[in-house]
Amino acid sequence: MSEQVRLIAARIKELRQINGLSDEKCASALNVSLETYRMYESGNYDIPVGFLYELSKFFGVELTELLTGDAPKLHSFSVVRKDKGVRVQRRSQYEYESLAFNFAHKKAEPFMVTVQPDGNDSEIPTNSHPGQEFNYVVEGSVKVMIGRHEIILNEGDSIYFDSSQPHGMKALDGKKARFIAIIIA
Repeated sequence: MSEQVRLIAARIKELRQINGLSDEKCASALNVSLETYRMYESGNYDIPVGFLYELSKFFGVELTELLTGDAPKLHSFSVVRKDKGVRVQRRSQYEYESLAFNFAHKKAEPFMVTVQPDGNDSEIPTNSHPGQEFNYVVEGSVKVMIGRHEIILNEGDSIYFDSSQPHGMKALDGKKARFIAIIIA
């Protein structure tokens, strides 16, 4: 795993310890198995952004604090210039760029997500998290899996869904795809 994932995992463990909570209590409160929670804290396992979002709400901190170690400071507005958002690398083909990382007390988390083609017809890895999600494709095409439903989205298409359903995306046509994802609690 990347150094960034290891740092995020260390922040998670530190938050848990500061709050005097056991890993069992956190796993239960976040509705994941103890084994999965421990894997996330180890820093050797991919941590889904949706899980990080739920974890930040559980501990009462901004997602930005988990991602960067710094608290957001802006309250009126926040401008993020092109390619200047806080980046989170997930799996080899996913990269998330936070588009509102420095705005405090957000009611939603907007990301620019870049998905690289993986070059094979493998099954799409899925994750789930409480809330809802909106995705708008700005470049390329993606295959979206929501539960057992398979949807193809092209540039300009969007989808809004219950993110507690297992979901995942895959770039199509051997080209990268980019979409705006907004996670809503």
